[in-house]
Amino acid sequence: MSQILFLSRWFPYPPSNGSKLRIFNLLRGLGEAGHSVRLLSFVEPDYQASDLSAQPGEELWRSEAVLAGLRPYCQSVWATPWRQFAPDSRRARLGFFSATPRSVRDTWSAGMAQRIGQELAAHRPDLIIASQIDTAAYVPANSGVPALFEEVELGLMVEQTAAAATLGQRLRHSLTWAKYRRYLASLLGRFSACTVVSQREQRLLAAAAPGFPPAEIIPNCLHLPDYPPSPRNNAPLHPPSPIYQSTLPQATNLIFTGAFTYHVNYQGALWFVEQVLPLVQAQVSDVRLTITGNHADRPFPQVAGVTRTGFVDDVRPLIAGAAVCVVPIWQGGGTRLKILEAMALGTPVVTTSKGAEGLDAQPDVHLLIADEPAAFAGAVVRLLADASLRQRLAEQARRLVEQHYSWPLVMPRFLQLVQRLAESPIEPR
Repeated sequence: MSQILFLSRWFPYPPSNGSKLRIFNLLRGLGEAGHSVRLLSFVEPDYQASDLSAQPGEELWRSEAVLAGLRPYCQSVWATPWRQFAPDSRRARLGFFSATPRSVRDTWSAGMAQRIGQELAAHRPDLIIASQIDTAAYVPANSGVPALFEEVELGLMVEQTAAAATLGQRLRHSLTWAKYRRYLASLLGRFSACTVVSQREQRLLAAAAPGFPPAEIIPNCLHLPDYPPSPRNNAPLHPPSPIYQSTLPQATNLIFTGAFTYHVNYQGALWFVEQVLPLVQAQVSDVRLTITGNHADRPFPQVAGVTRTGFVDDVRPLIAGAAVCVVPIWQGGGTRLKILEAMALGTPVVTTSKGAEGLDAQPDVHLLIADEPAAFAGAVVRLLADASLRQRLAEQARRLVEQHYSWPLVMPRFLQLVQRLAESPIEPR
């Protein structure tokens, strides 16, 4: 088996957001396949592991939570703080005059770059895997080690450029996109291959970097044993799991999962609470909405029936305890793991066309789709009022995840790519 150096923008344990969940499952797959993985990761400033006793920049073996979560799959773990992008900082302003995007210049970590150099000198891996563009920048040019760029995502930036409303916005976004595309093309020269999560992202990458080999599609997936469906309508899809602690779905509970640190989640939650929820409340007076995730101190209306939990260690019981999961997403690339999680747990989903993008999910078969406030509210009310519809969607959505978005089905394809790259080194372009 291969020696792998894995670079991660997100500290993957606990796997509390979509990026962390994907990274954790990739590490699990690599470890279970027998690969020796050394993980170098950034740590968010608000890292939530309450028993994390090591200081940032040290190896995190003193935390029992990290030991339990990562040690089975990683030979070693090292982490350093992530520097948040500050657009008005001196480093960011100097980026206006650089070929490197301002965000890359401003968030650059000399500590991470130094540690990567030490790892390459001391352990000489067979393959470097860089997860997302934030760590891809740290892969040294001409290192002599094949490298995999895991999860290239361009959708959000392309959409922001296309949606610019004013001449000034269009000019600014167009210049940013042109700079980013040139930077990406130069960065790809350090890699032997890359992955994306959907056909749309594959097409966007092919257009942005036409000389690079086609990206391998490795969709977002779930480890289904972690998501046993909850009992619904007295007809359980699966024997009840201890994670639900006897919590049964409440017929008027809605849930939205997503930290406001990601502006797409904040935008979607605002739209739903301001434009959709009043229409639902007019027909279902006792409806309740739970919003999970870091609120990031963003302004948000105080609305009766809406509870914001902040960060929670395990969101699955809250999803399983809701009658409907709402995913009002209007921007973004890739695919929404929050939809797959709800489907796996047996909670029916109402989302937008953008929210469902990239998934092989059919409207009225696996979920409901609506893009206007009245239509979205109507779909929510329809589900709240119809237990048999909730049950039908839940059953069909769970089967969709089992058949198309399960890591045991997709992981072999990723492992084949890893082994091919590790065994047949390709000189960087």
